[in-house]
Amino acid sequence: MPRKRSNRPPVDPNFEREAKKYDNPIASRELILESVVEAGNPLEFEEIAERLGITSEEQTEALRRRLRAMERDGQLLCNRRGAYLPVEQADLLRGRVIGHPDGFGFLVPDDQSDDLFLSPRQMRGVLHGDRVLGRVMGVDHRGRREGGIIEILERGSEQVVGRIRIEDGVGVVTPDNKRITHDILIPPDGLGAAGDDQIVVVRIRPQASRKARLRGEVVEVLGEHMAPGMEIDIAIRAHGLPFQWPDEVTAAADRFGAEVPTTARKGRLDLRKKPLVTIDGEDARDFDDALYCEETDGGWRLWVAIADVSHYVDRDGALDKEARNRGTSVYFPKQVIPMLPEVLSNGLCSLNPDVERLCMVCEMEIGKRGALRNFAFHEGVMRSHARLTYTQVAAMLVDGDETLRKQHARLLPHLERLHAVFKVLNAARNRRGAIDFDSTETRIEFGPERKIERIVPVERTDAHRLVEECMIAANVSAAKFLKKHKVPALYRIHDQPPPQKIDDLRDFLSGVGLTLGGGDEPTPSDYSAVLRAAADRPDKQLIQTVVLRSLSQAVYGPGLSGHFGLALNDYAHFTSPIRRYPDLLVHRGIRHVLRTGKAAGFAYSHSDMESLGEHCSMAERRADDATRDAIAWLKAEYMEDKVGDVFDGVVSGVTGFGLFVEIVDVFIDGLVHVTSLDNDFYHFDPIRHRLTGERGGRTFRIGDRLKVQVTRVSLDDRKIDLRLVDEEGRAAEPGGSGGKPSRKTGTRRESEEGRKPRRQGRRGRKPGSPARDESDGSKKGAEARSQPPKAPDPVKSEAGSAPVSGTKPKPRRRRSPSPEAVDSPPSAAATPAPAPTPAATRPTEPVESPPVPEPTRRRRRRVQPQGEVAMLIRPSSKSGADAQEPPAEAPSEKDTSTESDRRRSGRRRRRDSDS
Repeated sequence: MPRKRSNRPPVDPNFEREAKKYDNPIASRELILESVVEAGNPLEFEEIAERLGITSEEQTEALRRRLRAMERDGQLLCNRRGAYLPVEQADLLRGRVIGHPDGFGFLVPDDQSDDLFLSPRQMRGVLHGDRVLGRVMGVDHRGRREGGIIEILERGSEQVVGRIRIEDGVGVVTPDNKRITHDILIPPDGLGAAGDDQIVVVRIRPQASRKARLRGEVVEVLGEHMAPGMEIDIAIRAHGLPFQWPDEVTAAADRFGAEVPTTARKGRLDLRKKPLVTIDGEDARDFDDALYCEETDGGWRLWVAIADVSHYVDRDGALDKEARNRGTSVYFPKQVIPMLPEVLSNGLCSLNPDVERLCMVCEMEIGKRGALRNFAFHEGVMRSHARLTYTQVAAMLVDGDETLRKQHARLLPHLERLHAVFKVLNAARNRRGAIDFDSTETRIEFGPERKIERIVPVERTDAHRLVEECMIAANVSAAKFLKKHKVPALYRIHDQPPPQKIDDLRDFLSGVGLTLGGGDEPTPSDYSAVLRAAADRPDKQLIQTVVLRSLSQAVYGPGLSGHFGLALNDYAHFTSPIRRYPDLLVHRGIRHVLRTGKAAGFAYSHSDMESLGEHCSMAERRADDATRDAIAWLKAEYMEDKVGDVFDGVVSGVTGFGLFVEIVDVFIDGLVHVTSLDNDFYHFDPIRHRLTGERGGRTFRIGDRLKVQVTRVSLDDRKIDLRLVDEEGRAAEPGGSGGKPSRKTGTRRESEEGRKPRRQGRRGRKPGSPARDESDGSKKGAEARSQPPKAPDPVKSEAGSAPVSGTKPKPRRRRSPSPEAVDSPPSAAATPAPAPTPAATRPTEPVESPPVPEPTRRRRRRVQPQGEVAMLIRPSSKSGADAQEPPAEAPSEKDTSTESDRRRSGRRRRRDSDS
């Protein structure tokens, strides 16, 4: 029962906070929610204003804007009568829409409850990424909660990038993001300068209702569909990556100049004489970290210096707002969208060699067995003594390159101490059971006009692992420091796998003779034991992939649950503030404690860190998706001119719809669709990650080595279609020319010798038997096969031409491809060589007729000259000069004609034999 309301306006506990933000503050969101909840029923606008004691016109307008903002953020719902009620009381769920390319979608609730399935009808009018209010509508036959959309709170993006088609002055844009399945109508007044078949950016216009078709207007023309560099422009806009610098941001960055001012050095630890060095890749442009190590009686003292970005980027300034919006730098091939302007990221903040830079320093004491004994943080100033690469460090420390060792003789003792501390840190990592996966990273090398020249693997050396172990030690120290001082912070959280994934993993491992220890809560050591047991097995890749997929996804948050994969209880990102916003927040927390000695007064609360963690996790996924899209486009473009080529491949994924195969030495994945496998019914086993044929019993699993042929490449879909090639190297039952996969394509399980003999007579003959004479037997099959095939008589067209006088129809038979067809499918233009036509009936001038493609699914009867020996010679799978010897005919194992076609064909055969 609602409480009796006093006539006096309620006291706002957050008044001081509101007064700092606004000159004429109004009731806070918390007070408004409390007032509506206290009422016990929906309140209209005037009732809310009355309860809050708002009377002036200025405050009334401010309240109206605040209520709209609370609606947008999913705190209040305005019903059909115009009254407001809390979302929680309406049994509604706030969340984000995740679209699926097949038209349906999911609502991912903010409260972390189970997703709601959204049917294609519910997805009408909403887009992937939209924030909405939804309601549980029921449960479908699969046990999933079905949802309904009540209201769109916020568009995920007001702009969509796609390809435009213009017809009769009206444009239709197909979004490049395949999770957006709506075509967007562009009326004539919204076309702007767009031309047909161009890539454009469209602003979505407001809809009259959710059921109305989406309409938009062109706001930017990116260029032609296949222009170089277009893949990155598309990925940036399709995923809504901020890429343009506002004027106030560039102005704020330019104010700092190029050198560290003298006043900024005061009160800082002077490290300019310590030989700190940076170790990065050859193509790195921003340098976050520098390292130095010295030996002590009990082990080593390790110094990790990190660029002090927090000195230049103040909270809530123009630079901070833009950095928070971006969340992370995005690394495309040969292009970077930085989190901070380049004058900071590549200049004043970057630890470039031989210049003074401000830094945050983590000083650590490492024991002789790799234990982190003690640590301390300092605000410092440093000078990098060298810019080294991973290749150089590995050559000096591992390969013993004398030239490089002499060149860097002054730094060599320090590098060798770094190598020594790496070895003990790595040994400690192995003892605690950190999970380590053996994966291959690649690098794309470009040629002229930004075309991929090759894709090369990146060798991971001790130099990479050295830097990684030092960074992990610094991250652990930062997390322990913040935890000790109880400062709200963002930690890197990698939770233990959920129980269902653990059960599925155990079911899989039991089928391959392995076990996962640890009971209901296995530890990282238990997972590492499985990987060690699989190290020398032929199915190592399969086991490693399944173990990896059973793990949870790492996110950012204020919790202290630790990092499961690294087997660490405390872990935060501290080492890359130039390119990651969570690292910048960690620096601010450490700086606050260093300067004040306590957590009180820190500018961020626990709830602030929750919302920032969600945003930074989203920005990380957004950057990964955009990068993956751009690379997939480039790889598809690289494979365009390789349609028809045959490669060795390894199965990298198994799904219900087919096999993902990675092409060996090319590092590109393609799909072998299940419909292109053998003439069999394949069943997917999600526990054992395999496809198994129902009749033949052939099984495909991750790690299987196959030979595949590229059949189709689609740049729009960023997909590469493959089909299997059998052990002899020929495509199994190609479905015709043009690179299109056939539903009957697949690898034959049985060998040629192991096949059952086919029925003889009209239906066919035994494999390997000579071709039979269909007339008087005056020519033997062997003689007929020894004759080269003659070109078709020019009087006949490919199909549908009038027969030569004195001829009768000749049956044409389908066949399996010959073993000679290794690299290319048979040409559709190849036709049987007819018997010679009498000279009297030959025309004096050739009559040309346009070629018509032969039908592929229905057999037709060909004309055959009378009075001549008609040999049933099957055409070679090679055409032109490559057609040497016509192979023996073998009828297809599976007729694709319909039942009615077969009955008509049988009647024609009986009629012909009777005549």
